[in-house]
Amino acid sequence: MIRAAIVGIGRWGRTLVGGVQGRSEAIRFTSGHNRTRANAEAFCAGHGIAIRDSLDDILADPAIDAVVFATPHSEHGPQVERAAAAGKHVFMEKPFTLDRRSAASALDAVARAGVVLGIAYPRRFHPNMRELKARVADGRLGTIAHCHAEQNGPAGLFMDPRSWRADPTEAPAGGMTAMGVHNLDAIIHLFGTIEEVYATSLRRAASYDAEDTTSVMFGMANGMSASLLSSLVTAVNYRLAVFGSTGCAELLTPEFDFRFTATPDAMPAGRHSQPPPEIIENRGYNTLLAELDAFAAAIRGDAPYPIPPEEVLHGVAAFEAIVRSAATRQPVKVARD
Repeated sequence: MIRAAIVGIGRWGRTLVGGVQGRSEAIRFTSGHNRTRANAEAFCAGHGIAIRDSLDDILADPAIDAVVFATPHSEHGPQVERAAAAGKHVFMEKPFTLDRRSAASALDAVARAGVVLGIAYPRRFHPNMRELKARVADGRLGTIAHCHAEQNGPAGLFMDPRSWRADPTEAPAGGMTAMGVHNLDAIIHLFGTIEEVYATSLRRAASYDAEDTTSVMFGMANGMSASLLSSLVTAVNYRLAVFGSTGCAELLTPEFDFRFTATPDAMPAGRHSQPPPEIIENRGYNTLLAELDAFAAAIRGDAPYPIPPEEVLHGVAAFEAIVRSAATRQPVKVARD
């Protein structure tokens, strides 16, 4: 059993604990640290977690194998480097860092220390994402023309302006840090390298200073196009649609349902006629458990964590390009080695 510490025991840190504590046979949270200790004491007591006064206390404890971070975005890079230097395996919430330079430094620290790094993109672990990835890879969707991704929700309508998540320096390009990076990672996972981005990021309805609605157009290295929308001021909605010459495959709200509609063999007689879609549900799948079990498996040496460092770095580079494009209102090339 991997003994893990949770650092950052706010809403999402508690969600991570709830996803695995008592459910996983591979990893368990034994310790935790929160910036305001009093806010986490009751939660930790209820989940068998020993609360610590500082990150230093956690990093110095030989009984802790790994540290899971759910902390403000600007702190991620230094935290990865500190944990790696202490010989702790690291699981970091998204986005990995806010810029390519800090991401490269953190990845170098992990490589030097020889520890395992896990990145929190749980949608990669859902069976329906694996189904979509397989159909893209083996050609069942034909020639891919475009991918459109959207993930929206109302969090910006209810955000406490004092929250660090409402700080523009912690949430550049609006909804990208909160939600958009999930689909940015999905686009990289499915289709590879992004060459260029063109982004617009607006403040439309939020009551705090950060932007709330971001849209991006992508130029992919493989020749296809892609687009992304992330808004924090509307109803909950998720869609990842891949448009290929033999059909359209989608992952959809409410629970990542897979839907495939085949391209007809001949021009349909009716304007809106189409064959019935193929639907795969897989409702209730615990992606948080799946990603942390995969992290534990990588620590044991069973299999590498399935998000490789080069994809982590490229994702941060693409994110940084989106932020720059939104600020300049110009297309931006994604930095590469």
